[in-house]
Amino acid sequence: MNIWLLSAWFLACSPLRLQKRLDDQEFDHWYALRVYMTDEQKKSYLKKKTREERDAYLQSENLWDNFYKYEERIRDKIVDGEVQIGWTLDMLQMSWGRPYDQQMAIGRQAVRSVKYVYKFELHEKTNKEGQLQQNILLWEPNSKTVYKANKCFKQEIIVDDDVIAEMEQKDMPC
Repeated sequence: MNIWLLSAWFLACSPLRLQKRLDDQEFDHWYALRVYMTDEQKKSYLKKKTREERDAYLQSENLWDNFYKYEERIRDKIVDGEVQIGWTLDMLQMSWGRPYDQQMAIGRQAVRSVKYVYKFELHEKTNKEGQLQQNILLWEPNSKTVYKANKCFKQEIIVDDDVIAEMEQKDMPC
């Protein structure tokens, strides 16, 4: 399932006008790496005038390799939100960001087990050709789109020793 994580366009700390000038590839690594950046780093990155300056900034801040250490097909899955069992915690957070909630998972065989909870909104509409289009948005606090959602659900992710061991989707009220 492809997940369109459009919420990055609405990050309060990053002006939309500055994000719009990023090409698709640049937006992909910006979106994946934002989880490692402070608000000040995000602002500094977006204020750079050229892609070369922005890429150099990510490298100087030792952020670049967090995303580009993975082969292209994995990076594509991270960007598309195609989280899978066996992924690392870093891959999960680059794909979906910080969780809505997290708590220790007790009674597991791993040294450290954590349950991460992510909330999503499903929006459906029919396009001009009469085909049903589905967009899944990562839920944001104070979301102004949730009232339009056709369905809301959460993903509960169990991470054992920094590797995704289980995933369960549960419906929830919008």
